[in-house]
Amino acid sequence: MVTAMPKQINHRAEIQDETEVHSPEGWNVRNYDVVNSTNLVAASFPAWTVVRANQQNHGRGRFQRKWISDAGGLWFSAVIPINSDSATAGTLPLAAGLAVCDSFCQLGVPQLRMRWPNDVLVQDRKLAGLLLDQFTPGLCVVGIGINVHNRPEALDASLEFRITRLADVVPNPPELANLMGLVLRNIRRVQLDLESCGFDSLLPRVNQLWGAPRRVELDLDGELHRGAFMGVDAQGRLILAKDTGATSAYAPHQVRHLQEI
Repeated sequence: MVTAMPKQINHRAEIQDETEVHSPEGWNVRNYDVVNSTNLVAASFPAWTVVRANQQNHGRGRFQRKWISDAGGLWFSAVIPINSDSATAGTLPLAAGLAVCDSFCQLGVPQLRMRWPNDVLVQDRKLAGLLLDQFTPGLCVVGIGINVHNRPEALDASLEFRITRLADVVPNPPELANLMGLVLRNIRRVQLDLESCGFDSLLPRVNQLWGAPRRVELDLDGELHRGAFMGVDAQGRLILAKDTGATSAYAPHQVRHLQEI
């Protein structure tokens, strides 16, 4: 799901130390020391702009959940053009997740998988997350957070056995700027595939990243459903095989929380 957000956002007083760099991939990269949220800063920029920060004070995930964005990680948001009326618009989060996973595969990350709809894990530990917002028509902000050298568990002890870092799973991870460039190249490529061939062309690769069918519990805003997660359909909806034998499909905005059980 691409989340629609209010257009009127006052973020300028909450950023520090801006610099601008033009990357060879054709993106206009704006680097900051500290921001509230790279997605919110990116809200007012045109397509093909990237906002990167060393730290976020108010990093967030789905449904405004807190995302710790401490120094040493890669925190950035990329603004890309979209056709909001296109059938593929709702599958963009999964396509972006595929681009991140492709980047990790190229680095040799082992035991990589996705957790619907926007987490990237190594086994059962979170390595990266995505959040997509739409602040203005025709543009989507793709927010990506990757644990690289940072230690979020030092700020939140509950994360001790729930996260991992790129430095833990590959020898000599790339510099943050080079890692971001790799992800941006894959985002461009996947977006072109999505536009030219549709999500059906990406669906088999996306479904391979979930791993074996897993039992999950879905929180549909207070209503709980259990069953086996069977992948996603051509609209990007979660397919749940319930214990009753019935099969249902759920869009991301319907599912407040997914827990693997």
